Amino acid sequence: MDLSLLFPLLILLLFIPIFLSGRRQRRQVAETQKLQAALDAGDVVITTSGLRATVVDASYEDTLDLEIADGVVTTWLRAAIREKVNPVVDEAIVVDEAETPVTAPVEPVEPVDKAPSLDKAPSLDKAPSLEKDDSANGSSRN
Repeated sequence: MDLSLLFPLLILLLFIPIFLSGRRQRRQVAETQKLQAALDAGDVVITTSGLRATVVDASYEDTLDLEIADGVVTTWLRAAIREKVNPVVDEAIVVDEAETPVTAPVEPVEPVDKAPSLDKAPSLDKAPSLEKDDSANGSSRN
């Protein structure tokens, strides 16, 4: 094999993955921009910071009003929206009553009071002395 063909072939092999990843990134950016432009009131979204909110007003060109809690509405840039959350329909599995397992009733457990009793008066004894003795380890006298 001729060495003069090796260098252009090596450069070509290096640029193919870069070209393909650039196309993939452009496609993802286009999809994100399409999603951000299609947002409407009532949509549940997640921001780039991870905040889950409901779109209240999407009439502005660059911003959205998001309700992050009951009665708390904040204004965000459209570019801050990462994804739209599809509301999951709760499909409860209906189980026949005959198929439900029978469990034994659980007796309630009485709580154990770990707090000190207030019936007892505090001790008036003198606290142990914290003076050091002359022993080698320097422990307190008790």
